[in-house]
Amino acid sequence: MQADPNKKNMERMEERVVDADEQQLQQMLTDSPWEHQAVIDQVALEADQWLGGHRKSCLLIDESGFKKAGRHSVGVARQWCGRLGKVDNCQVGVFAALGRDRRVTLVDERLYLPETWCDDPKRCEQAGIPEVQRVFKTKVALALEMVAHQRRIGVRFSWVGADGFYGNDPAFLRGVAAMGEVFVADVHCNQLIFLEDPKPTVKQKKGKRGRNPIKLEANAPSLRVDQWQADQPAEAWQRVKVRDSTRGELEVEVLHRRVWLWDNEETAAHCWHLLVRREVNAPEEIKYTLSNAPAETSVKRLAELQAQRYWVERAFQDGKSECGMADYQVRKWSAWHHHMALVFMAMLFMLEERVRAADVHPLLSCSDIEELLKQFLP
Repeated sequence: MQADPNKKNMERMEERVVDADEQQLQQMLTDSPWEHQAVIDQVALEADQWLGGHRKSCLLIDESGFKKAGRHSVGVARQWCGRLGKVDNCQVGVFAALGRDRRVTLVDERLYLPETWCDDPKRCEQAGIPEVQRVFKTKVALALEMVAHQRRIGVRFSWVGADGFYGNDPAFLRGVAAMGEVFVADVHCNQLIFLEDPKPTVKQKKGKRGRNPIKLEANAPSLRVDQWQADQPAEAWQRVKVRDSTRGELEVEVLHRRVWLWDNEETAAHCWHLLVRREVNAPEEIKYTLSNAPAETSVKRLAELQAQRYWVERAFQDGKSECGMADYQVRKWSAWHHHMALVFMAMLFMLEERVRAADVHPLLSCSDIEELLKQFLP
């Protein structure tokens, strides 16, 4: 049977690259001791030179799934795979992307290890997971690690963006805020808000019998964000231009209000922005977003920040379609991280080429660059 020339693996690389050795390439990916995080950090710092340090610079958090067969690939389990839109046997990585306007590239990653892996030392040993990494961490904890790490190494961003999975977790929003960072995070339609400060207090005991109350209670009623949105009159919606698209400027309609959030444990509630967005041509598609941006932040600015998260999907699309992000055949911990480091390097190269050529070839895409490389490198 003739080998598929488009299949992305070491054997095909050996056939195309002069003096390449498939076994050496595999050793470099799987067993070589080079430190993946050092390479990824260098990618992040170089990406920062192109995208960081601007009021539009943002760090976008999202996850991506990689469908796998069997049970030996590190971190594989039956879990939600966003790419497939269902629960399946897959690996899941949590990623950070640095973005500015249309430009975005991946700059950090964490492989999610389900609890079943962390509770199985033999399985971890076989997959080469370092002992220090065999501790279960939620996806939110991994995301917060990356936010702190990117700031620590010097990457410059003005806010942190995330989808509803992360925005709906109180630990994520409060964790980002505790770092002194601004977040713009989508939430689910059942997110509870307060229209006035709930001023949580411990109620006084009624009567002489029983224990003294210790649990905090809100002094104002809460309601769901979709309930609040449904009660707003038609004239309350504002039309805002948020970004350019392939079909011209993208306009959306938004509602805005300052609201209070309380997690039933804090001694004081947080007063944050609530932004509700719907598409002009598809008003049934509604998104809800919370932000701890300064109180004076304009509605237009908030809408622009919320719209920026769209580009993280483009980063995954480019990574998987043109940079082989999902085209790996490795099982061990170090190999997975090595592969991602190499993918990040390739994505950075494509970002740099597109920025350099923007004035002459403004429509140059990652797919175009891949085709050019196929023609000229051999």
